Amino acid sequence: MQPDAETIRRAEHALDLGPHAGLRGGELVGAGTVPELMRNPRSTTGRFLREPLLHPARPQRVVNAATPLLTLQRVALHNITGSDVRIPLGRLVAVTGVSGSGKSTLARDVLYESFVEKAAVGCKAIQGREAVGRVLEVDQTPIGKTPRSCPATYVGFWDAIRRLFADTSEARMRGWSASRFSFNTRGGRCEGCEGQGIKKIEMSFLPDVRVTCEACSGARFNPETLSVSLRGKSVGEVLAMSVDEAVEFFAAHPSIHRCLRLLQDVGLGYLTLGQQSPTLSGGEAQRIKLVYELSKSNAVATLYVLDEPTVGLHMADVEKLIRVLHRLVDAGNTVVVIEHNLDIIAEADWIIDLGPVESFSGTPW
Repeated sequence: MQPDAETIRRAEHALDLGPHAGLRGGELVGAGTVPELMRNPRSTTGRFLREPLLHPARPQRVVNAATPLLTLQRVALHNITGSDVRIPLGRLVAVTGVSGSGKSTLARDVLYESFVEKAAVGCKAIQGREAVGRVLEVDQTPIGKTPRSCPATYVGFWDAIRRLFADTSEARMRGWSASRFSFNTRGGRCEGCEGQGIKKIEMSFLPDVRVTCEACSGARFNPETLSVSLRGKSVGEVLAMSVDEAVEFFAAHPSIHRCLRLLQDVGLGYLTLGQQSPTLSGGEAQRIKLVYELSKSNAVATLYVLDEPTVGLHMADVEKLIRVLHRLVDAGNTVVVIEHNLDIIAEADWIIDLGPVESFSGTPW
């Protein structure tokens, strides 16, 4: 299993699954040599092999003497010895280099930790930090600690959906508030699974097994709550909707619709609104976190640190990720991304390249 274009090109036989992700996937779209795959009109992989991404996707942002800088003075940690590093703010910055060259040391152990500790870590001093309002590492850890966590709750639009259900005539007649439609509190949720939709069965000498709750059949709510409908859909059915379906269903509700469109934009239209956190891949969790950031009207200039976000991503997903990173920068933020992926590097406004002899820092053109 390999989404890397160069590896695929060298394959003697390729099996391509699709045509899309999630419920719209699972079909063997193509099987054969790489040239045959490239001629297959149904193969997304073949299309990207045939027509690689053109760079830059948008005009690269100029870095000049007027550009505000964040300067790490005398970085000396692990294998980085006494280098000064300049990071232009309000730009897409790529940290590149061979494996083990010090990329994570620079971006995470020095840059990120210095902001977390509010003191220079692994360097002598940091100049220009007052221009950064907050710093955030967007990693691939799960979006929640329990199966109750899902895209709708993490991004934040589930509260608005709960209010819509509470505003129906059926809910008002029964005196139910929005809390009735929360699967995190007692009252409306299924108590058999405590709103998780699944139950965990502990096995003595084997890994725990998770099964669908028999009481609610995975709907998370009790029968009384499920009897209330919003335009013919119960709260359980709304949770089971894919993002693509929900975009149409909530088209008349701007705040909800905007978040759903953002999820579509990052290539997660196939996920369900109630997709349980443990079932999400690291890449999916990371993109949901980016959507959360894009959904906020945050006036604070933020420095985002991402460590190889393209790991495991298909070429089509990399294209979507590039657009998201540009949107974050266009909103006045700075994105520092550790990467080997050449498509991401080609989109950078500034590159910091680490190596065994000397480092490069500058514009890619």
